[in-house]
Amino acid sequence: MAGGAADRSAAGRERKARVQAGGAWDSALSAQEFAAVEGAGFEPVGQVLGTAVFHIGYVGNWCSNTWSSSWGSAMSSTARAPFSDLVRAMYAARRQAVGRAVAECRGLGGDGVVGVKLRVGAFPAGGVEFTALGTAVRAVSPVRPARPFTSHLSGQDFARLVHSGWVPTGLAFGISVATRHDDYDTRVQTGRFAGNREVDGYTELITHARRDARAQLARDAASNGGDGVVVDETDVRVREQECGNGYRDHIVEAVFVGTSIARFGRSRRHTGPRPLTIMRLERER
Repeated sequence: MAGGAADRSAAGRERKARVQAGGAWDSALSAQEFAAVEGAGFEPVGQVLGTAVFHIGYVGNWCSNTWSSSWGSAMSSTARAPFSDLVRAMYAARRQAVGRAVAECRGLGGDGVVGVKLRVGAFPAGGVEFTALGTAVRAVSPVRPARPFTSHLSGQDFARLVHSGWVPTGLAFGISVATRHDDYDTRVQTGRFAGNREVDGYTELITHARRDARAQLARDAASNGGDGVVVDETDVRVREQECGNGYRDHIVEAVFVGTSIARFGRSRRHTGPRPLTIMRLERER
């Protein structure tokens, strides 16, 4: 691990020296994005990449009815709940990948990373690969942020944000896994003669997973010093697993990704809980 960090640091210093010497920089920006970023008072200094390969081992493949006497939804954010270890690994992997991209940004003398693309995929030798790819930018101004920011926003959306009096403070994540064991009601409501009707347990399950992911996103945004979040991705997946004797668990995985943002010139920090603003900026196609 130490050797890998040293290699990344050395690579960053080499690229920074090349740029300072008048060499070409690389980026993941389109021509329109480059123009927008420059118009907002920033210049690109290089493309940055962070990656982390995680082995996902035992994640709690037990029947959720054996975990709790209640047949309601079990949330991963609850202490010792099913899949809580998996969720912690999902957070850690993303944060390590983003942190390594930020380290490259610092090495290039950048103030932040725009257009971050997060990818999750199978690693050929086993495990799951998490990557964060973006473009490091530097403010053309004597006023510099205290630490590099990260943002999923495209160059055009980043420029709109800055011109509107907002700045990105960092990528924010909200991850939740909820599981619910089949009970008598769900079996009746999904039975052969149930007809067209709402399945209350399934509605509860997916609602709880989304709500919990939003709460996690709010906390992560606040920890980045943000007043709100512009959302990039709201991915919800549903699967089931057999428990035996005809019973099943239904499992919902909700992953919310966005960029926490704060207003320019905030005179004071809020000390108590505050509402979270969640906005979506449509990207230009």
